[in-house]
Amino acid sequence: MFERIFRLQEHGTTVQTEILAGVTTFLTMSYIIFVNPEILSSTGMDRNAVFVATCLAAALGTLIMAFVANWPIGMAPGMGLNAFFAFTVVGAMGYTWQQALGAVFISGVIFVLLTVTGARQWLIDGIPKSLRAAIAAGIGLFLAIIALAGSEIVVANPATKIALGDLTAAPALFAILGFFIIAALDALKVRGAILIGILVVSLLSMLTGNSQFQGIFSAPPSLAPTFLQLDIMGALHTGFVHVILVLVLVEVFDATGTMIGVATRANLVQEGKPTRLGRALLADSTAIVAGSVLGTSSTTAYAESAAGVQAGGRTGLTALTVAVLFLLSLFLAPLASAVPAFATAPALLYVACLMLREITTIDWDEITEATPAVLTAIIMPFTYSIANGLAFGFISYVVLKAVTGKYRQIHMATLLVAVLFVIKYAFFPD
Repeated sequence: MFERIFRLQEHGTTVQTEILAGVTTFLTMSYIIFVNPEILSSTGMDRNAVFVATCLAAALGTLIMAFVANWPIGMAPGMGLNAFFAFTVVGAMGYTWQQALGAVFISGVIFVLLTVTGARQWLIDGIPKSLRAAIAAGIGLFLAIIALAGSEIVVANPATKIALGDLTAAPALFAILGFFIIAALDALKVRGAILIGILVVSLLSMLTGNSQFQGIFSAPPSLAPTFLQLDIMGALHTGFVHVILVLVLVEVFDATGTMIGVATRANLVQEGKPTRLGRALLADSTAIVAGSVLGTSSTTAYAESAAGVQAGGRTGLTALTVAVLFLLSLFLAPLASAVPAFATAPALLYVACLMLREITTIDWDEITEATPAVLTAIIMPFTYSIANGLAFGFISYVVLKAVTGKYRQIHMATLLVAVLFVIKYAFFPD
């Protein structure tokens, strides 16, 4: 059956290899079942319901990837996008989480249309590589400030805006320990380093009385508090135009970049041969729509899937294994609810470190490329908004290229995005 569905021999793999690869991928990305509920529950969403939605959205998206695209890629609610959802759209802009879910739904529908019509490729081709790299780096910095604030390593200060917190306090000490555990294990190539770090800090916090043990296994909690709670009409408010724009841009770049990177490593993308990238992106966009209905932020492909590819994964059987493990995780709700914020903060901070590697691909010798890229990256954490970072980057890119006589290098897609952001700030500042 597996041979008929996934064509294992054609890809030079076996059932055992694919299952092992799936377990490897799951271990490297399963931290999301602890981190996502922690982030989204800050908006007022029911933490247990978000936990269930996270597991179901990850399983559903990965199953679609397995059977539609037959690619060894795991999917789950994306880091960065969940932070944008919670801390910018709901926290800073003041919209309800139901409206934010509505925006995720609309962005998913737009992503589907972009993929089906082929406009997605036009959009991707039109965005400068320097800005694409800066978006990833900027989201990394955004996650870093969230992690440092959540663990009280960085605190508010009326004179300097931010300052160093009390490093002898329990949250800071636990976060620092967790970060070094994760970084050291990852450097030693230990699978599931991030997950291990979260669990070790959580266990230590329970043993020292800083958090309470609530058990490990139980029946899955109710999904009712988040299921079908999205407010689509509320998300059609004019103030949501740039929110939806940001969601679409990040989803398109993140998904496409991740899939091409992982698929290339698996030798699934070869020049002159047909690929299943279109199907994979369709699976991604469909999963975004489904995730918003379940009650979670945008679902996307995970770069951690490269770990499974390294272990030999080549087909959708790897993805199917990941999906099954996410479904089994539904029975870990008590453990997930006992994980404190300072246990997930190290995971956020380490992911931020990994994302910042993208800045090496920026052309630092070309001012009209480097300056917009830097603005994109630094505005995100300094204004606590991914949207603002994108706006500053696209607008400054167009302006600098135009005033230096390099206007021919401005692609229509870049110009369109820049104009949309200008309209937003000029006419819809709130």
